[in-house]
Amino acid sequence: MAAAPPSGKVVYEQEGVFIHSSCGKNDDQDSLIAGILRVIEKENEVVVDWRPLDETLDTSNILCAGKDSSSVVEWTQTPKEKCSRGADRPSSYEAEWDMVTTVSFKKKPHSNGDATTHANRESKWSFLFSLTDLKSIKQNKKGMGWSYLVFCLKDDVKLPALHFHHGDSKPLIKCLEKHIALNESPHDERVLLVKTQKSLSQSFENLFDEPSYGLLQKWKRDPYVVTMGKFSKVTNYIVGSLRSSDQANQRRPPSEMADFLNDAIPGLKINQQEEPGFEVITRINLGKQPEVSRREPVSAEEWAKNMDSEGRILDVDYIKRLIFKGGLCHTLRKEAWKFLLGYFPWNSTKEERANLQKRKTDEYFRMKLQWKSVSEEQEKRNSRLRDYRSLIEKDVNRTDRTNKFYEGEDNPGLILLHDILMTYCMYDFDLGYVQGMSDLLSPVLYVMENEVDAFWCFVSYMDQMHQNFEEQMQGMKTQLIQLSHLLRLLDSGFCSYLESQDSGYLYFCFRWLLIRFKREFSFQDILRLWEVMWTELPCQNFHLLLCCAILESEKQQIMDKHYGFNEILKHINELSMKIDVEYILCKAEAISMQMMNCKELPQTVSEILGIENSSVTPDSDTGEDESAAELSCPSSLYQSISTPVIAANGTGDSASQAAETQSLTPA
Repeated sequence: MAAAPPSGKVVYEQEGVFIHSSCGKNDDQDSLIAGILRVIEKENEVVVDWRPLDETLDTSNILCAGKDSSSVVEWTQTPKEKCSRGADRPSSYEAEWDMVTTVSFKKKPHSNGDATTHANRESKWSFLFSLTDLKSIKQNKKGMGWSYLVFCLKDDVKLPALHFHHGDSKPLIKCLEKHIALNESPHDERVLLVKTQKSLSQSFENLFDEPSYGLLQKWKRDPYVVTMGKFSKVTNYIVGSLRSSDQANQRRPPSEMADFLNDAIPGLKINQQEEPGFEVITRINLGKQPEVSRREPVSAEEWAKNMDSEGRILDVDYIKRLIFKGGLCHTLRKEAWKFLLGYFPWNSTKEERANLQKRKTDEYFRMKLQWKSVSEEQEKRNSRLRDYRSLIEKDVNRTDRTNKFYEGEDNPGLILLHDILMTYCMYDFDLGYVQGMSDLLSPVLYVMENEVDAFWCFVSYMDQMHQNFEEQMQGMKTQLIQLSHLLRLLDSGFCSYLESQDSGYLYFCFRWLLIRFKREFSFQDILRLWEVMWTELPCQNFHLLLCCAILESEKQQIMDKHYGFNEILKHINELSMKIDVEYILCKAEAISMQMMNCKELPQTVSEILGIENSSVTPDSDTGEDESAAELSCPSSLYQSISTPVIAANGTGDSASQAAETQSLTPA
């Protein structure tokens, strides 16, 4: 009979894992102790657990180390504890987990004639240890009978060999590599050494002192997890692994740094100059950036005036331009976002939208029922669903918890966030859940305040963002390449400087692009930024121009202070929550107008921005250029609206600009 399922999330489970208690007597069945091997996640701890296939296992034989001691001690329960917990295996397991920090294996000596000695031999072989205490793993050579491995802990305690009679140990190794870095020993190919030195419970936010190798491996293994864990805060994560100690003051070729990113994103090819400082493309004069202004958010009155008696939007292009120039007042977002995200067709009537919502409500709850009705036994046999659930629960518990909508324990907003993400796994099981999706859903749910509407708006948003989260990361690859093209056209000198500092591949923009600046702006500012981007004005890929606007705003400080690789990384990360959203929107719009007005715009850039060739050919006259600018910023938006002008070129009095921006931002 199988041992009771442990508390926590089981990320790996394998039956038929035996301990051979009597070496050389494999024909003696009494010397084979069958058990279950599990890898379990609980909070910030990852634990490896092996126990015999016997529900009567007495937890008093589990040996564990105290929190402040490396010595092996025995956990013995009082008779009262045994009596109260003996009948309840899950509670007993929970109790032992709460007490265990590290566990080492040690045989409990038998007491001669002691009536309390357990006849159950297997119980004396149970062990449990944290991955933070693992030193190495020894495997047998290929083709040498059953697959087996031996865990060696940091206190040099070797646990008994585990023999995999059913299957092999490769899935276990693969599972462990998601949490620790393993490398083959240079002295023995059978031994895998654990390279990660820090506790796995430590947050990526505090990894300033992590050995560069470990974090480099984490980045290559899972760029999403590392990036979403504020990977960009680490200032020395890769320098040590790419620069040897005797060449501390010498730069490595930029191509090596590009190769590093290419390992994580296969197929990424960003231009790296052979000799930093020499231009390899002809300079194009884009001219000066125009000054643009922002207007007040679209009001409920303006929205209502643009709707007929049946609820149709009269002039879609006009309302999109209004939203692009000023965003929406908050009371309108719940309705307008459904149009912007494609949940509601722009030409639909009020009645058609009500019928659509009814159908979508039924469809949503049918999908929700699919995962809600999965039993624990079924989930044990569905590792993907189990993994999705585990990751969702982790992310939900740390998403926007300072926002009143999600703060506190047992918050209904958190429950909805969890349920929508689980239902999305049913909607798109191949993609499932990838870290970062909770960041995209959170503002949508906050605005909608409705589970079904939030789900379908999120589905529409994920249709746009899908490639960012796919295994091959095609979306991230494409965007980094496109951003490189745009930035080089905008300021080739700045690009050359970045390349000279091993930063030309713009990897520090990874998080910006992955979740559309969600962690760079305040919660209220991201609502404004997203609704502006969803208008798809003034060109496609406007979010790339927002990246350019931020980088151009910071280039002077980066270059004047001669920031190197580490300083650039640190500086860009510290911009989080300090960027003025209205100013950056103005600057990005000015850049778009600057490029649209260029008579020699490269074909590649035209395609990235989705600009018709006729509007960017060298033969275009001044009138045509002005028309292109008007498409970007229609003069009708400024008629009868008096708003302060925010200088998009970064000049002017900063105090007055801040005051102007404050006046444009709704309370």
